[in-house]
Amino acid sequence: MSIRRRLTVLALGGVLVTGCTSTGSPPAAQPSTPSAAPTSAAPTPSDAKPSPASGLPASLTGQRPDWQRCDDWGGDWRCATVNVPLDHAKPSGATLPVALIRKEATDPKRRIGSLLFNFGGPGGSGVDMLPELSGEYEELGERYDLVSFDPRGVSRSSGVVCRTDAEQAAAETRVDSTPDTPAEEAAYLKDATDFGAGCARRSGRVIPYTTTTATARDLDLIRHVLGDAKLHYFGISYGTQLGGTYAHLFPRNVGRLVLDAVVDPTADSAGHARHQTIGFQRALDNYAKSTGQTPAAATARITTLLAALDRRPLTVGDRRLTEGLAVTGVAVTLYSEQSWPLLTQALRAAESGDGAPLLRLADSYNDRDAQGRYATQSHSQRAISCADSSERPTAAQAKALLPEFRRLSPVFGAFLAWDTAGWCAGWPVKGEAKTPAASAPGAAPVLVVGTTGDPATPYEGAERMAKELGEGVGVLVTNKGEGHGAYGTSECVTETVDAYLLDGKVPAYGTTCG
Repeated sequence: MSIRRRLTVLALGGVLVTGCTSTGSPPAAQPSTPSAAPTSAAPTPSDAKPSPASGLPASLTGQRPDWQRCDDWGGDWRCATVNVPLDHAKPSGATLPVALIRKEATDPKRRIGSLLFNFGGPGGSGVDMLPELSGEYEELGERYDLVSFDPRGVSRSSGVVCRTDAEQAAAETRVDSTPDTPAEEAAYLKDATDFGAGCARRSGRVIPYTTTTATARDLDLIRHVLGDAKLHYFGISYGTQLGGTYAHLFPRNVGRLVLDAVVDPTADSAGHARHQTIGFQRALDNYAKSTGQTPAAATARITTLLAALDRRPLTVGDRRLTEGLAVTGVAVTLYSEQSWPLLTQALRAAESGDGAPLLRLADSYNDRDAQGRYATQSHSQRAISCADSSERPTAAQAKALLPEFRRLSPVFGAFLAWDTAGWCAGWPVKGEAKTPAASAPGAAPVLVVGTTGDPATPYEGAERMAKELGEGVGVLVTNKGEGHGAYGTSECVTETVDAYLLDGKVPAYGTTCG
């Protein structure tokens, strides 16, 4: 399973108190300086009527969500469904239901509008995640209706399903994710092709239309039927790609947008894999230093363990801890500094012959419960990723990356190099010719938050997103810290984002926390 699978933000507890200063260098034509005072260029709430969703029939633009008590969530949460075109090129054709969840602003007299969230993945269910994470957004929830949704092809919105639990469990132990022999290589690529064929059998109607561009168009229709003239939006991880795509398509409908843990909008398949190879190794090095080890010693220790598991997996009950599952277990702990002690414990146990702790960590990443059932987020994620790009790297191209990737990270390099070939191998849908763009001339300021120790969406992606959005649009905020996502873990970042979303205060480009 690809490490990119965990672009979904993890729920992080606690608040890291850091300083907030204005520093760093803006792009060449950026007018603000490190010492510049915050401006008030962000749009203010408007009583204007919602901008019409482009080119859609009245049967869709005239919808009014029927908010009902949610089956899975109590309290003040309400759920509804909005219909969107299955194919936006045929807006009057077949439709697809998109599930929404909302909690109304607790201070309605000071209400700004709706604030829509996408927590990443791709493939994460916003209907499930927003109530779980809403404690982090209490202050925002006073003045905004907190709203999220399951994007097309995800969970309640015609969620993509590709294989059974039994098939998933068998693949995890049967398929070597870093093949060393022609037989292992053939099995690896066949499994990827079989996965795609399963998607076509079970979800063939939906998978041609699960692109980020289509979801961004859905987002604009949702904005309209919610009654908002502008889209106020908080995107995390893959949600930043969706937010950047929305800003590119609908720059004049951009309200207050925040992008945290940012996906590089300029990278191709090999580029994303290279970024994560660097990012995860960087996080592993930082973990090593925190435990009194040198990065080289910690890396050597883990690679020795992985090599042993490749030769002989550890038996855990009726299951096995393989090399691939161990890499996954290591990776998931690097998403949050608070999880680093779990990595220390799991490595010690595995070195002593007990693979259970690392296997439990891998299960948490793979959405496997104690009864052996798997969630389908990884199915949706692959459908979205492979629909977004027509790239289909070959095994030969993946093998050509191996020397560089292994040099960048002896732990994660081979895993991520092979992933470029395995992810969309044999995918039954051609995919978009170009990766969704992010340039948004004329849009309101967009806050772009990058964390220097982020393993999954390395900091450099935030720098590139800010530049791609364009002069006067992308506003870079740097968090000097660890983990995937800064809001709610850095007090400084949280205050900066809240000041923008609640009061329209745009920080100086290059504002740095930490």
